[in-house]
Parts: sequence; structure tokens; C-alpha cells
Amino acid sequence: MKYRSTVSHDRGKSRKAHFSASSSQKRILMSANLSKDLQEKYNVRCMPIRKDDEVIIMRGRQKNREGKVTQVYRKKFVIHIERVTRDKVNSAQVNIGIHPSNVQITKLKLDKDRKAILDRKNRSSDDVPGLADQEDNMAGVD
Repeated sequence: MKYRSTVSHDRGKSRKAHFSASSSQKRILMSANLSKDLQEKYNVRCMPIRKDDEVIIMRGRQKNREGKVTQVYRKKFVIHIERVTRDKVNSAQVNIGIHPSNVQITKLKLDKDRKAILDRKNRSSDDVPGLADQEDNMAGVD
């Protein structure tokens, strides 16, 4: 049984939507979790990753390596992190692409736009608009 008639479960349609997404949609898809202390500080679980964020790699061969994001490569759905490279046969250094879901943000690069996003995404219960109104409305129901 289908729960929502507007949402497709077709694998081909999902892949097409993923790989033909616009750059602004890819920004949202390329989000990473925040570290525990940042989650407690901002009451936000994840953020879209950007250049100059500091991250730690949580999965894969490069696990537990830390560094600053040098490039967010939206076309390939990867990020490049400083000092996470490999040597080619001709001894040239190339960056290893890491998917943002495999990293955790340990330090955010904050500017006014990013602070506005954090304020909007804040999940603390006292800042939720309309919650007090719902409690007042339910007070007379018995």
C-alpha cells in the first residue's frame, strides 16, 4: 500500500532526481552531522557543508583524520579536505574525494548567513513558534 500518492518509490526516478539536481539542491544533499558539543551548543543536528569548515572523517579508509574543507565539489558530490591526499605514480599529490555523509563537522565557519540558518534550525522547545498557543488551546479539553 502506498502511503503518499505524490511520492514516487521508483528507483530510476529517484536516481534521476538525485543526479540532475540543481546546485542549490545539491548543497542541501551535501550536509554533514555536527559534533556532539556543537549539537548541544546550537540545538542543530546537521548543516550543509562549506569551505573552511573543520571536519573529522568518521567512515572509510581515512577514518579519524581531521582537516579543513578546501573544496566542496558539488558536481561529484564530494568534498576535499586538506592533507587527505594520495600519491599518483608520477609522485603528484591528488585530493581524495570524501562524501559529506561520512564526515562530522567539528568547527563551523560562521558568518551572518550561517548564524541566521542556525537560529532558524534551532530545535529547543522554548523557541518553537505556536507551541504555547497549542498548549493554551488544549487546556480546556478534558
